[in-house]
Amino acid sequence: MDALFTTAFELWGASTSWLEVVAFGLALAMVACNIREIHWGWPLAMLSSALYLLLFWRSRLYGDALLQAFFAVLALWGWSQWLQGGKTSDGGAPRQALRISSLSARGRLGVVLACAALWPLTGWFLQRYTDSDVPLWDAFPTAASLVGQVLLGRKLTENWLVWLIVNLVCIGLFAYKGLWLTTVLYALFSALSVVGWRAWRHQQGPQGQAQTAGQAHG
Repeated sequence: MDALFTTAFELWGASTSWLEVVAFGLALAMVACNIREIHWGWPLAMLSSALYLLLFWRSRLYGDALLQAFFAVLALWGWSQWLQGGKTSDGGAPRQALRISSLSARGRLGVVLACAALWPLTGWFLQRYTDSDVPLWDAFPTAASLVGQVLLGRKLTENWLVWLIVNLVCIGLFAYKGLWLTTVLYALFSALSVVGWRAWRHQQGPQGQAQTAGQAHG
């Protein structure tokens, strides 16, 4: 295990391990697959999550470490959703793959409320049961990421907005912890969240966006 944490190079005065380097590459490949709707991004997510679990645990970011364990489990669910999680086709044929869609106004409110409820609960858990030195700060991306992962699994465009907020918060968190390569990764993730949002809205097309707007006013 210690071999995974051997130094690959120094970045801004902090050691960057080989584990972090490999996790960095897997995570970028995962997001690229997600943007292009390539379902192989999900097994990449499992591998990346396993590595980041080890990295975050050693850095005492227990919320983010536990989040990676949830990600690995949710990745199996997300993979199945992308392949066969859509509506049943006519005539009782097998379920079709999901298509990109958007939430109604009520659904977006539900996302906000879910994040608002999970954040203090996660922060309380980390403060009470771990030696985290940033429990509330660590709790927000942990809570919001769970919501974002569910939205991603259901191919809802709003997942990219949730990820954008999570990534921006994580930039400060990981910089504070001296995980500079991961800080760079989340800066890239922030930009890719915007790219993903635009790409999915484009793939959804005017007809799908108009239908969503109708649902939002319904």
